[in-house]
Amino acid sequence: MPLIWIRNSPVGTIEPHKKFSPMQIVFAGTPEFARVALSALIGSTHQIVAVLTQPDRPSGRGRGLTQSPVKEEALRHGLTVLQPESLRRPRPGAEQAISQLEQLRPDLMVVAAYGLILPLEVLGIARYGCLNIHASLLPRWRGAAPIQRAIAAGDIETGVALMQMEEGLDTGPVWSTYSCPIGPRDNFQTVHDRLARMGADGLVRLLADFPPSQKKPVPQPSEGVVYAHKITKTDLLIDWSKTSREVADQIRAFDPQPGAVGVLQEARIKCFDAQAHDMGLKNEAPGQIIQADESGFLVACGQGAVSIGAAQRPGGRPLAFREFLNGWPVRAGQRFDQLKE
Repeated sequence: MPLIWIRNSPVGTIEPHKKFSPMQIVFAGTPEFARVALSALIGSTHQIVAVLTQPDRPSGRGRGLTQSPVKEEALRHGLTVLQPESLRRPRPGAEQAISQLEQLRPDLMVVAAYGLILPLEVLGIARYGCLNIHASLLPRWRGAAPIQRAIAAGDIETGVALMQMEEGLDTGPVWSTYSCPIGPRDNFQTVHDRLARMGADGLVRLLADFPPSQKKPVPQPSEGVVYAHKITKTDLLIDWSKTSREVADQIRAFDPQPGAVGVLQEARIKCFDAQAHDMGLKNEAPGQIIQADESGFLVACGQGAVSIGAAQRPGGRPLAFREFLNGWPVRAGQRFDQLKE
């Protein structure tokens, strides 16, 4: 009887291959990226015995509690939802949540952008451990913000990795990867949506016969490790002294949310729909507006210029420039300030 690798568990379990169809699965995730994967699992032959997602958070101007996209999807299908603040004992809610997971005795836990750390004891609850959908081509961009970091760094390719989780941060061996290009007009939303669909489809394909009898996950190479640290306010501040390509990449990485920021006429303006232009400048300083009309701004950079097709005033919403300029005249020659926190 062939042997299969179960996971990098504390005891290094190896067992004879047995096919379970459908498997009993615990799903852990929070944002829209994870909701797409949960929806795909719901449409598969597997049974979802519980859904872990982060607690409801204040959102919007009224600061009312808002359910995560994963919770909304789970409740639409009558699934059990668990929302502990933490899964690390002895923090509040951890004891009860871990006990509930142990009682379920799942075959597998699937994790996608959950946002909470899973301690080793949680990683070992499911028979086949935890499978993570990570939005990068590991080992590049391990960590919290792989899509934004890939775009901001000017990467021309990214993808998703289906990874067997272990205690390290996105260090586990990889079952499969799927890649896609990042085009010059892509932004966070377009790349996010492609990767979410690719990850969901790849997950269903992998779980059609899991764990596979003739395949093991491949350890990540030690070369090429890059970390995608959480996004800070400083990451959003546009540095117009950089090249037009670098500025456009930065704006696209945070388009549509949370938005890269420049200061114009003492107002913090979020900039969207950026495109780099390799053009010679005359005497324009970085941040200076070369052109301003209904089509947008053309702004000088340290090298070349960037066109910005939409913008958002403080307290407003993103607007095309025909609307943005109404009541707020902006002309060529004005300059974005160099923003500092």
